[in-house]
Amino acid sequence: MTAAFENRLSALVSSDRNAAAGALTGIEKESLRVGPDGFIASTGHPIALGSALTNRFITTDFSEALLEFVTPAYDAPEQALTCLHDIHQFTMAQLNDELLWNASMPCLIGNDQSIPLARYGNSNVATMKTVYRRGLSYRYGRAMQAIAGIHFNFSLAEQFWPVYQHCIGDDQPLEGARDAAYMALARNFRRVGWIVLYLFGASPVMCKSFLGDRTSALAEFDSDTLFEPYATSLRMSDLGYNSNAQSSLRISLNSVQQYVEDLTAAIMTSHAAYERIGVQVGGQWRQLNTSILQIENEYYNTIRPKQVARSGERPTLALQRGGVQYVEIRSLDINPFSHVGLTLEQMHYTQALLVYCLLLDSPPIDETELAEHAANHALVAHSGRAPALELRRRGRSVLLQDWAREVHEGVSAVATWLSEEDPRYQTAADAMTPLIEDADVTPSARVLREMRDSGLPYHAYAMQQARDHAAYFAGLPPMPEQLARAMHREASESLQKQQRVESEDTGSFEGYLADYFRLD
Repeated sequence: MTAAFENRLSALVSSDRNAAAGALTGIEKESLRVGPDGFIASTGHPIALGSALTNRFITTDFSEALLEFVTPAYDAPEQALTCLHDIHQFTMAQLNDELLWNASMPCLIGNDQSIPLARYGNSNVATMKTVYRRGLSYRYGRAMQAIAGIHFNFSLAEQFWPVYQHCIGDDQPLEGARDAAYMALARNFRRVGWIVLYLFGASPVMCKSFLGDRTSALAEFDSDTLFEPYATSLRMSDLGYNSNAQSSLRISLNSVQQYVEDLTAAIMTSHAAYERIGVQVGGQWRQLNTSILQIENEYYNTIRPKQVARSGERPTLALQRGGVQYVEIRSLDINPFSHVGLTLEQMHYTQALLVYCLLLDSPPIDETELAEHAANHALVAHSGRAPALELRRRGRSVLLQDWAREVHEGVSAVATWLSEEDPRYQTAADAMTPLIEDADVTPSARVLREMRDSGLPYHAYAMQQARDHAAYFAGLPPMPEQLARAMHREASESLQKQQRVESEDTGSFEGYLADYFRLD
């Protein structure tokens, strides 16, 4: 641990033991709907789940079959996890013979066109959502967009910031200090976020159907499955979320203003390959525009600084208006060994890791270091459990295990402080120690071990887990009547809200897009 980190943590502990109380956590978890045959579902979004456009808790991501469960932000991680559990239980009861695929890499895919685009109705905002997704399919293919993950949203309570500002001797206005601190956190997460792939990655394999006709350097696990022997998260590798166009992007995290300017430039800069796709062809919108990014959400990164946007407001304009409200961590694989894809231990450890990233020194990131981060991330995704694996740190080689021990020591120190309010933070840190010391007990290693023991290919192994998870939810006592009524009411009212949105649309889609992309 560095002296700066120790001094900041010590100052927080001494000044106010409750300074970190009230931190907020929200979860967004994606899950594919699959049929009894293990193929991606071709059915529409179940009407019993309401409108994917306006339901606050259940929507869709890229595909009509890719459900996304959204919890509010809670000041206790277990509340967010309970909410996620309730959404799962409600959803499972509406799926008839379909199952939820509780893994990051997709189920069996017939071909790219067998993955249905998400539909949100006939309003301008609904059309924009579908056209954006159609653009993604032209740019990257539909299979890549069927990959599922978990987004972990985190913010510290407002009462934390004056205490922290005093501890570090920052006398600028509070809003500026908070923005600078969140961006410092984000830079450090770029530096050490590979540890999330190592500890929580659970996608070392993929079904051959995912690649279709494409070739790959992956080894054959069996006749139906490809893998890398030491991989942690193929979802987060160049085989998962990848973009040749985005590889040239240099989106700075050195300040909110630089971040906004870089993202805005990417949205306003045309790309030759996307020009060849076209925007409107034969009367159909193929994509929103020919820019490197159609909209900000297309930018693939492990962390995003965010501000809740108003209706019709672009994320970058929301950041300019209100500053950073929270950070979104995007590198968590679905945990196939949890009925809801995430555990409370993971949540507590991730929170402590983010506070650790906040307290570390965080100098600006230059081009050389940015390339170093990208290389480390790719190496851990593909080979994170390899013996004596070396990463690059400020131009020097370092053993992954040595660096992981250093990070874990700091996270454990933060967890000890947080455990003054909730001892489960320390429990979570203690639970990660064996994984730091032995890569063979990480989730990615467990997936491979269980597949070898069972003799099942990936799609059959994951399908068996999907059935087990479905049996778990089917065996639960009925949801409390009040909660069930609230979930059904949200679904019903969301359909009514969608109808209102559609009835209130008066302008053209072209006009709607022009308003959306205005720079002011």
